[in-house]
Amino acid sequence: MRIEDFIHQFSLSEADPEAPVTTKRREYEALHALRRPADPAGMRVSDERLAAVKVRRFQPARCRSGVVVYLHGGGWYLGSVDSHHGITADLAERLQREVVSVDYRLLPEASYAEALADCRAVVETTAPVAVIGDSAGGRLAIDVAHGGEWQGLLGLIYPVVGTPTAETLGEDAPLLSRADVLSLWRMAAPHVPAIPGGHPPRPAIEALAVERDPLTRPLEAAVEAWRHAGALVGYRCAPGMVHSALHGHAELAPMQIAWQDFCQAIARRLEDA
Repeated sequence: MRIEDFIHQFSLSEADPEAPVTTKRREYEALHALRRPADPAGMRVSDERLAAVKVRRFQPARCRSGVVVYLHGGGWYLGSVDSHHGITADLAERLQREVVSVDYRLLPEASYAEALADCRAVVETTAPVAVIGDSAGGRLAIDVAHGGEWQGLLGLIYPVVGTPTAETLGEDAPLLSRADVLSLWRMAAPHVPAIPGGHPPRPAIEALAVERDPLTRPLEAAVEAWRHAGALVGYRCAPGMVHSALHGHAELAPMQIAWQDFCQAIARRLEDA
């Protein structure tokens, strides 16, 4: 698949920007349901509650010890264990470990603090060997790592780091503009922990970015600062790819390569630990 075709298929630009959030969520879920691949052979999937939080558990046919918690993206107001099912099932298969995907509460019905509390509750209950998050979920993963006693590997996929501003963000890109980021940040910011972006959230971090994304520039600045502070940070950037391209990792060659490298790096770190 060409990246231009992916952008066309995943663009929500035709949706009414004034549409109710329930309509936007329905369209978002339908968009991802159309492309959800079949689960890997032998994968066991179950929905339940952990610490009163909805989760979906993915257990591959061959499952090693050590749980991985996944926090989905969606701007803190979209997304679910359903929209990211294909990603989390593939992650579990690649790592050969159980992945617990967290269906945290969404804005605006809940606050960022409540979404973060859901994520922390699941992490505290499962004591995972790794916490991985993409986009808005990447920021939740950072704040989980900063604010609790959890010790493990942190995986970040085009996350929101630091305090996004017009000065720190990169250029506009398809599927995510600077205005989008700033608007979503204003919605979440009152309840986001005030932690400097240059302070490493964990000593061991693996990060994945895409070339065409306003969030890549601040992430790269953070990676440099984290390394300077002594953290061991692995980093890769998928050339030509855009925000949300992780959903096309099976069809977009550059994203497939970067995703495979990210997962292999996570697996090596967990084995070494």
